[in-house]
Amino acid sequence: MTFQPSKQMYSGKIREVTLGSGDKKVTIGGRGVFAFHSFEGAVPNAPRIAMEVWDKDPSAEWAEAAKAPFSDVLSDSAAWAKKCVSTYGAEIIVVQTKSADPNGDNRAASEVAATVKKVVDAVDVPVIVWGVANHEKDTEVMKLVAESCTGKNVCLSPVEEGDYKQIGAASLGYKQLVVASSPIDVNLAKQLNILLGNLGVNPDNLIIDPTTGGLGYGLEYTYSVMERIGQAALTQEDDKLQQPIIANVANETWKCKESNLSNEDAPELGDAAQRGILMEAVTAVDLLIAGADVVVMRHPEAVKLVKNYIAKMM
Repeated sequence: MTFQPSKQMYSGKIREVTLGSGDKKVTIGGRGVFAFHSFEGAVPNAPRIAMEVWDKDPSAEWAEAAKAPFSDVLSDSAAWAKKCVSTYGAEIIVVQTKSADPNGDNRAASEVAATVKKVVDAVDVPVIVWGVANHEKDTEVMKLVAESCTGKNVCLSPVEEGDYKQIGAASLGYKQLVVASSPIDVNLAKQLNILLGNLGVNPDNLIIDPTTGGLGYGLEYTYSVMERIGQAALTQEDDKLQQPIIANVANETWKCKESNLSNEDAPELGDAAQRGILMEAVTAVDLLIAGADVVVMRHPEAVKLVKNYIAKMM
């Protein structure tokens, strides 16, 4: 007799959100069951992997293993994005606007937005624009991005309680999507969604970022919050939490100490290149199981591992 898993009926459903425009637009969400529980019900849209590019050359900050696949394009964000799509099969591009950071390069908002526009024009897949979590600077940048990318259905992130009115208004005015970002707390995530809804943001244009902790650096907290958001959405029919979830995995896993220590500095930790790749892949898989609909990744080998996992689970 074949094994028959026990099944549970869910009364709620995750909303579908469509990113981008044209033939390569991507729809996420739509499931009425927990992640990968296709034995319990329909999972119409598989989770997606987004690949990140920076709006500046990250050579001084990145581990050698992370730089190697992109060594020929790190100084050209548009070429970098095109390589992610054409060579590594990226279905979504995330532009990390690192150069805008007031505590770093503090590049002018107009220059940052111009770089983002070049990336958007260079690829035919959806683009998510990720700020630096400085309310004043992100507001400047995202307003210009929203205007210059009219018609592209780009996603503006992170939208936080301190800037949701300004960035939310820009998304409404230019018909863009938003990522609502809150610090690893279910109630704060719900509250921000309510605030954006009161502003007029349509739930069909809203994605949740509950804040990502990497492997060994808060992963369990993110996992727990994502799982609880999913439970509230599916079993309690909480319509303020029935949004797809995105996890900015690369940004967290590749900045941790273990991903950057060389073989000479930490021979006991194994091969440095594989160490960073596996930390990224394990974090991404864990958060997909927790309920993430999009994971943002960096290294092509980590992307390949996670794509294979998704294919097997679906």
